[in-house]
Amino acid sequence: MKKLIECVPNFSEGRDMSVIDQITAEIKSVNGVSLLNVDPGYATNRTVVTFIGEPDDVCEAAFRATKKAKELIDMRHHHGEHPRIGATDVCPLVPVSGITMDETVAYARRLAERVGKELGIPVYCYESAAYTPDRKNLAVVRAGEYEGLSQKLTDPHTKPDFGPSDFTEEVARSGASIIGARDFLLAVNFNLNTTSTRRANAIAFDVREKGRIKREGNPITGKKVTDANGHDVYIPGTLKGTKAIGWYIKEYGIAQVSMNITDINATPLHTAFEEVCAKAMARGVRVTGTEIVGLVPKRVLIDAGKYFLNKQHRSDGIAESEIVKIAIKSLGLEDLCPFKPEEKVIEYLIADKRPRLVDMTCEAFAEETASESPAPGGGSVSAYMGALGSALGTMVANLSAHKPGWDDRWDFFTTYAEKGHDIMAELTALVDEDTDAFNAIMDVFAMPKSTPEEKAIRATALQQATLNAAQVPLKTMRCAYRAFEVLEAMAEHGNPNSISDVGVGVLAVRAAIIGAMLNVKINSAGLKDRDTADKLVAEAEELVRKANEYEAVLLEKIEKTIAGSK
Repeated sequence: MKKLIECVPNFSEGRDMSVIDQITAEIKSVNGVSLLNVDPGYATNRTVVTFIGEPDDVCEAAFRATKKAKELIDMRHHHGEHPRIGATDVCPLVPVSGITMDETVAYARRLAERVGKELGIPVYCYESAAYTPDRKNLAVVRAGEYEGLSQKLTDPHTKPDFGPSDFTEEVARSGASIIGARDFLLAVNFNLNTTSTRRANAIAFDVREKGRIKREGNPITGKKVTDANGHDVYIPGTLKGTKAIGWYIKEYGIAQVSMNITDINATPLHTAFEEVCAKAMARGVRVTGTEIVGLVPKRVLIDAGKYFLNKQHRSDGIAESEIVKIAIKSLGLEDLCPFKPEEKVIEYLIADKRPRLVDMTCEAFAEETASESPAPGGGSVSAYMGALGSALGTMVANLSAHKPGWDDRWDFFTTYAEKGHDIMAELTALVDEDTDAFNAIMDVFAMPKSTPEEKAIRATALQQATLNAAQVPLKTMRCAYRAFEVLEAMAEHGNPNSISDVGVGVLAVRAAIIGAMLNVKINSAGLKDRDTADKLVAEAEELVRKANEYEAVLLEKIEKTIAGSK
């Protein structure tokens, strides 16, 4: 798997787009790096940039952007609502795929050292890249902000990990940078129907993990409670893995609870939203919407959409786009401006943009299949038949979940709807995967074969491609067979008015399994490893045998149900 990391630097400029454009141009100048998002904020005077790529490329892009920010941003004249300590204020590296946190930490520390040495910027390492436990927390490292930097540099306990420790004119201009490695952080603001920063802060203190300072008597004016060492005692907030403050945003004319969710597993976005709503309501304030700063993993919105659907006792076995739409509406993500998933969701931004068969219309797919090209062929069509069969089972589950009088059974049906939809999605992906496997064999035939070495390479590649071409339709068979479970449940418990749809689904799934089996056999015939070929064919034949039996049992049930409805 390719090693991918995400970098989310925050630059202390959110108003002058010419400056922002010059910084992001440095990122785009590095081959192999994809600039995913640029999110400037006027009131905060801060821009959050997100890009992704392989580690060395990402670190190079981060270095170039930091260098350009130092040239263009003078911290002596910077003002904004957000805490900050330097031109490139914070620069975290986030492992995405194929790389561990420990590896990411090593890259972060090398980047920090290079920035300190070559650019002359004081650098602190934070989160997982911190050299000491007290520097893991960003708020602790950034305490005192830019205005307190000169004192911070001279204190042996707060001197930087890399770079100069003197507050020279050059450092006064650039400020310091905080570079680290962390898990995904979700930056989110909850919009309030008030202009009161005090009330926004009160709500933030109610929910953030750190909570609020404990006081004697009056919770606002009372004397602070301290421990035996003289440290303030805090009353913990209700949300684990969160940091939050309240502020007023002149641009929007409202106060917000600004939150960083540092552990989206402990506190999903929808959980944070519901808790902020509850605490706001208790203080006579209402949350009017949510603003996501930067990008968001797809699962955050999917989990939110399913949460709100389940609250409504509605099935979540529906199209991903519909689940995302429910999340957007429920969280109020369009309260301040349009929310475009294709521009905010990481997976949508880095998705393969090549044309896919499944993106075609039904008519176009049929025409492409009918053309002189050998692909798509029987393997892709088998996968598509299986997807349609599973889709019919899913449809009946969704209809049954909404049947009047069956409200107490919605969770039973939504469980099967979700299973069916997942199977449908897998089979839909196999439509293109099967054609890709065939095309890979065609690519091998185009390889050179003039020398003995070239012939050997070509022969090995052909066997690998042929094995894959046999394994893909077998995956189709395994996946399609799982759809029988959904169809059986709907035949026995689903809305009887849709029993014929279940029957068509059963026929489509069996046809998909038999069709894919033919592709397993024809591709296995080209394998020199006969033991492997025989195992593939044996499994395929066994799946067909079981599918025939399953079909017979289900069709008998379906016929009885239809006969009983006369």
